Order: sequence, then C-alpha cells, then structure tokens
Amino acid sequence: MKEKNKYQSRRDFVRKAGQVLVVAPLVALPVALARKTNASGYVWQIDPFKCTQCGQCKTNCVKTPSAVKCYHAYPMCGYCDLCGGYLRQGVKTINTAAENQLCPTGAIIRQFVEEPYFEYTIDEDLCDGCGKCVMGCKDFGNGSLYLQINQGLCDNCNDCLIARKCPSNAISRVPADYQYIPKEKDGVLHK
Repeated sequence: MKEKNKYQSRRDFVRKAGQVLVVAPLVALPVALARKTNASGYVWQIDPFKCTQCGQCKTNCVKTPSAVKCYHAYPMCGYCDLCGGYLRQGVKTINTAAENQLCPTGAIIRQFVEEPYFEYTIDEDLCDGCGKCVMGCKDFGNGSLYLQINQGLCDNCNDCLIARKCPSNAISRVPADYQYIPKEKDGVLHK
C-alpha cells in the first residue's frame, strides 16, 4: 500500500483553504447586500423643498401601498374652515362628500372643532403617497403638507426605484440620525 506524502496533504490543505478564502466573500457579499439594513448609516428621504408632487412615489415604490406618506409641518396644523389639501378647488358646497375631497383614498379626516374651524388629520394606513393633497395645500392653502418616506415601512433598498424615477431629484440618502427632513425650520414654514 502506498503511503500518503505528508507534504502533499499540506499542499492540498493550503490549496483548499485558499479556495475557501476566495469563494466565501463572493457568496457572503450578495447576502449582506440583500439584507434590510441601514448599517451604512443612511436612509432614503424626500426633500420637501425639491418635491413637485408628480405622483411617481405612489406608482414606483416597491411597497404597496407606497412607503411615502403625507405629513403636516405643524403638530396642530389644519384648524381652518377651508383646506386646499382636503377639498378640490371649485367645489360647490363645503361638506365631507367623497366627490368634494381631493384625496382619492379618503386618507384626510376632517373633524369639527368649533365654528368655523375643522381639524384635518392624515390616516397613514389609507395614504398612498400620491401627493394630490400636498399640491392642493401648496397651491390653495398654507403649504404645510409635505411628503416623506415612512422609515418604519421603507425597505431601505440599496437602489431606490422612486429615487431613480423622480423627475426633480428630490429623493436622496440622508443620515439615519436625521431621517426626516422638516419643512418647518426655526418655527417658520418654508414654501
């Protein structure tokens, strides 16, 4: 019987170890990139000053409904009689009828406070990120509504489809510590 050369077995060991060292990162890299993580310290977000409310966030997000949601610039925004983000322009009567509402999903809730004021809140579960209310608020209201990516819903894709399709380049990576870009700065609403 032929004895195995101990040097041959070392050579085989080094060759196999080298192959493992070359192949392991090639296998581990796609797995690491595919995980939902913000380990890079950055998340996707919409700059409300660049956003044109084009509707691409609703249709291009990989989530259904979109991870993009509408937010108020002020915690107590909406105490007014008419809301440009809630009612369509040129409605004949002011009521809560669906045909008078600008929001196609009914995500804006109008609640009576006192004559003549109403509070307008947004139901995030119904909001699909279309931006119609934001455009109406900007054009016919005080401009306090704006779109942001809800980080609790976002997959934080490495290559955000919305960012690639955004015509105004309003979506970019921001530090995870400052994941929401406020429209209000120093107590002043900027349009």
